[in-house]
Amino acid sequence: MTRISSEALSKIDELQVRYIAALDAKNMDGWLNTFSTDRNASYICTTAENHDANRPLALIMDDCHARLKDRVSFVTKVWVGTYTDYRTRHFIQRTSCREVDNGQFEVETNFSLTYTPADTGRAEVFTTGVYLDRIKVDGDEASFLSKKVITDTAVLERYLVFPL
Repeated sequence: MTRISSEALSKIDELQVRYIAALDAKNMDGWLNTFSTDRNASYICTTAENHDANRPLALIMDDCHARLKDRVSFVTKVWVGTYTDYRTRHFIQRTSCREVDNGQFEVETNFSLTYTPADTGRAEVFTTGVYLDRIKVDGDEASFLSKKVITDTAVLERYLVFPL
């Protein structure tokens, strides 16, 4: 087993923190900037039920960088004013990390997400699950080549506006 350097782990953890900070601040450009500019960079959100059954069904399927950019446009321009706003708080814990290629890592991170709707002001659990990520660490930079979000439940408490 190859030991992963503390510098690489630090960059991976910093990337995850930038990712959740951007989402909790509703900073979609910041969210997009956590992904590689590679045209195949992707974000897929599915349920544990679909993942375990190996079904290619998704709640969100942004399977290329162009669709990641589209997600930003939809959230910041198209959907504005069409949904009841809510505040989110993400909590994460990296559970595994392994280098799969020179500078590329497969990382598994548990997450829980709470939300507070503007109309009630009462915090509730939105969902829990796991991030399965492929991350590239290149010098001082780390970015997602792919992020697969797997929710523990098949039904979410609220509609999705922002990525998880």
